[in-house]
Amino acid sequence: MAHARKQAELIGECELIVLYVIEWSPFSFQTAEENEKRHKRREEEIAMAKERVVDPAVTSLKDAGLNASGLVRHGDVADTINRIAKEQKAHQIIVGRASDGGMAKRIFGSSTSNLVMNAVVPVTVVA
Repeated sequence: MAHARKQAELIGECELIVLYVIEWSPFSFQTAEENEKRHKRREEEIAMAKERVVDPAVTSLKDAGLNASGLVRHGDVADTINRIAKEQKAHQIIVGRASDGGMAKRIFGSSTSNLVMNAVVPVTVVA
């Protein structure tokens, strides 16, 4: 957030979109009852991420005099960020790198590296 804020201050008139993506697979082999519970859990996760992460970040940016808005989405992290960047006609993506590493990362890659490889706009990765 600090890097995105600094960039926005240097650029001047622009909008920051704070996006929080909850990893979520659309594929499911569950009963209708299980899917209903899953949908409820999904809505609860969105509300929690908005309340605890996105809203405070947006408030902080607005308090600093910047134009900011927030979104919470479920989906594949890299695909969702890239899709939102296209929809919002973003000029840049700034993303924090958060990875535990390990075998899964070596086999499947990371969301950040997938985003960097497939993004429609430049990506700045902040460690």
